[in-house]
Amino acid sequence: MVVLGIDPGLANLGLGLIEGDARRAKHLYHVCLTTESAWLMPRRLHYLHDEVARLLGEYRPDAVAIEDQILRKQADVAFKVGQAFGVVQLACAQAGVPVHAYGPMQVKKTLVGAGRAEKEQVIYMVKAQLGIRELFNNHAADALALALTHLAHVPMQSRAAVALRS
Repeated sequence: MVVLGIDPGLANLGLGLIEGDARRAKHLYHVCLTTESAWLMPRRLHYLHDEVARLLGEYRPDAVAIEDQILRKQADVAFKVGQAFGVVQLACAQAGVPVHAYGPMQVKKTLVGAGRAEKEQVIYMVKAQLGIRELFNNHAADALALALTHLAHVPMQSRAAVALRS
């Protein structure tokens, strides 16, 4: 199963692609897309949509795992992140890829065993599970963590259905 994890954001949007199952996953790709604050909102959203759509077309993942908790203390930030969240979901719908949402605590509990784990612990587990040595962007690490979380939560029958499709 190929899973694309997405950490949504307007200024920084993390993408992480993995392949495998809950027992063994292989790192395929990760990147952090950035937009300039000087760009007008339509340009920023268009760029994010196009890059996610390009990646979906190139790798054809079986599923997308996205962070669903976009609550922020600042309403304007939450609104901007929500817009990025929307264009990502639009790209997924256009590509026909199912989207599964996971909250930060669910990701931490899945990877570390504690819902209040520190970010460094999550990054450590992502690196350990995927055999990644180099340091990389936190948004990309969050995206890979989301993808790993999805693999851990996919029911066995769904894995078998994907295997038959391949």
